[in-house]
Amino acid sequence: MIGVVIIWGTNYTVVKEALGVIPPLAFMSLRFAIAAVAMGALLWLVEGWKPLPRRVFLKLTALGLIGNTVYQLCFVLGLAHTTAANGGLLSAVTPVIVAALGAMLGVERLTRPVVMGLSLAVVGMVLVVSARGPALGAATWLGDGLILTGSLCWAVYTVGIRSVGTEVSALRITAITMLTGAPGVVLAGVPSVMRMETAPIGFNAWASVVYSALVPLVLSYFIWGRTVQKVGSSRAALYNTGIPVVAALTAWAVRGERPTLLQALGAALILTGVLLSRRK
Repeated sequence: MIGVVIIWGTNYTVVKEALGVIPPLAFMSLRFAIAAVAMGALLWLVEGWKPLPRRVFLKLTALGLIGNTVYQLCFVLGLAHTTAANGGLLSAVTPVIVAALGAMLGVERLTRPVVMGLSLAVVGMVLVVSARGPALGAATWLGDGLILTGSLCWAVYTVGIRSVGTEVSALRITAITMLTGAPGVVLAGVPSVMRMETAPIGFNAWASVVYSALVPLVLSYFIWGRTVQKVGSSRAALYNTGIPVVAALTAWAVRGERPTLLQALGAALILTGVLLSRRK
């Protein structure tokens, strides 16, 4: 999960560079098309196409639509109508939603270390992203609402794959949810892909599309699903709070955006919260 946090945190800079020449919906469509093909091929090579009980397959299909189709559309369109700082700040509620939803549905029990660690980490995450200057207001209401909806979708997806149990492998869960969720994402971006001018797009931008499909989606989604199965949705979601820290450090190294003292304090709280959650 530390590797996933690093991958997802650095991916913000990778994607931001690519979006300078590739339209957002086209980028989303292309990366999901590549990711779905790669994930399907990986499942075929490793496990083959084994039939699943109809109830389980329908559940994974629904999770794919929620955790991939709706989630991705909400975040891409949400970021188009709000600021990046707002998006990061509002995403801070995701671990809390995951923990509350898991407890309400009886999927898992919240322990005191997890609750304490989650509280510290979320406060730290808010400090990290709020240091960039969030500006909540009427002009960003649409985007803010979409970001919050996306956070809820990711929470439902995370708790949902936890409830599937261990009888279905993490690879199969990830592959089926991605294959069922990808068509909607790909189709939503087809008009943008058709209008896209390819001449200005260089090697680095195309490499970013392929990288963001194979590593942050295929590899990291698989690790995420396996972690949720092993340690539970609440503890897995808590690691999400480290993503803004990695994103800030990457922006500092690549784009020269120096972290503030407030962000450093937030990073310390996040690390403390994650370590605290590991106590029995």
